[in-house]
Amino acid sequence: MAAVDSASAPQAVDLLTFGESMVSLRSTGPLSAGGSLGMHVAGAESNVAVGIARLGHSVTWAGVVGADPHGEYILRQLRAEGIGLRHRIDAARNTGVMFLEQRTADVTRAFYYRAGSAGSTLGREDLDRALTAGARILHLTGITAALSPDARKAVEYAAERAAADGMAVSLDVNYRSKLWSREEARAVLTPLTRHASIVIASDDELGLVAAVPAGTGDPDAGAVAAETAMAAELLDRGVREVVVKRGADGAGVHTADGRWEAPAVSVTSIDTVGAGDAFTAGYLSALLDGADVAGRLQRGVLAGAFAVSTAGDWEGLPGRAELALLGSTPGGTTQR
Repeated sequence: MAAVDSASAPQAVDLLTFGESMVSLRSTGPLSAGGSLGMHVAGAESNVAVGIARLGHSVTWAGVVGADPHGEYILRQLRAEGIGLRHRIDAARNTGVMFLEQRTADVTRAFYYRAGSAGSTLGREDLDRALTAGARILHLTGITAALSPDARKAVEYAAERAAADGMAVSLDVNYRSKLWSREEARAVLTPLTRHASIVIASDDELGLVAAVPAGTGDPDAGAVAAETAMAAELLDRGVREVVVKRGADGAGVHTADGRWEAPAVSVTSIDTVGAGDAFTAGYLSALLDGADVAGRLQRGVLAGAFAVSTAGDWEGLPGRAELALLGSTPGGTTQR
């Protein structure tokens, strides 16, 4: 089926992203025990899109869904968040589904039913109109590249074209071991970094896009030295910012001008799913606003704190006026 646009004419936006959004069926206990499931939209790229839109920026998401109620649900939810859509409906394939099991208070497990899904058929032709319209930032993740050969080619095409057209390219490694091996990810993602302005990775993902140096005798010192060396390699390739997500330990950024660190905001953790995407949305939002590196980090950790202290992948992400709620309001209080 032909692509469907939510607007009559393409317009440049602050951020363009694309990938597979799925229906997530969440349990509050072991799936094997049965019980009720909550229905949500899941997808790293759409999580970032929601976070960016709530912070007041214009956003377009491109992707493919099935001609089924799950696809309708995803499109309705994204439209409700003010996200522009450049989507295709594939009548021959189903929308992907995942089950998310809260196995214990500290362990969540994902079970994917996305092989051969509509979203995995994403190709470069699905992106042409959105790329032609333009964006200040193109945001990519390694997840999309792992879905299928066509999706990988689409990511490579978009990164190269966006960089050539003067867009900032943000690449979040977002490694998923259930989709591909580290060796496969490294072979695909490392070349992509030559088009990236910003590379975002958790501290255990940097080695997928840069060479891991030999360690030192001191594990802590060795980890710092290794991160610094890998960041330097990426900066030498032309990356402007290497952003490292550390979860409960905050985040850091390496640039040609130096290194910045920000601690995590202290909150009660309820649900860590989507926290990295929330951080990314906060960081890129501040970049769009012209904030300096410290300001970008601060908004990133604030957005991440909202994500972990509320349930859902993106449901608790803040609007711009809400950012001041954390860090300035005493915990356990009610605003009246």
